[in-house]
Amino acid sequence: MTYAKNMPTVEKAARTNAGLASELRLSVMRLRRRLSSERAPDNELSIATMAVLGCLHRHGECTVGQLAKRERVQPPSMTRTVNCLVDEGYVTRRPHETDGRQVVVALTDRGREVLVADRARRDAWLARRLADLTADERAVLRAAAPILQRLAEED
Repeated sequence: MTYAKNMPTVEKAARTNAGLASELRLSVMRLRRRLSSERAPDNELSIATMAVLGCLHRHGECTVGQLAKRERVQPPSMTRTVNCLVDEGYVTRRPHETDGRQVVVALTDRGREVLVADRARRDAWLARRLADLTADERAVLRAAAPILQRLAEED
């Protein structure tokens, strides 16, 4: 038998761009769901609201429009999300210094604490799983991580 006949299904499918796209989509979505299940049981914030906290943590203060663009949602949806986060004390909202039509959103200490704790829990789970991989497998993932990040951020 040839190697191709013995290749795992994922490796066979990933030989074409369309197959690779399908396998990456499925794998990334499954990993996302698995990481979501590792969240602290008492964290009642949705993945979408946690993403907003993460965006503010990475980029600092943002307008609602900037947040909506970065998270790829409509501004009215982001306004509702920000309102909920303000009500719960995870972010603050203030008028823009030079444009009175805009609102600037900033992470509070409470928001930062919840975000950091949530990330630490999920990072610890993933670090344990990575430790089970071979050095070569981890090297492949190190090389792939910036590529996946770039794909996620491109328009």
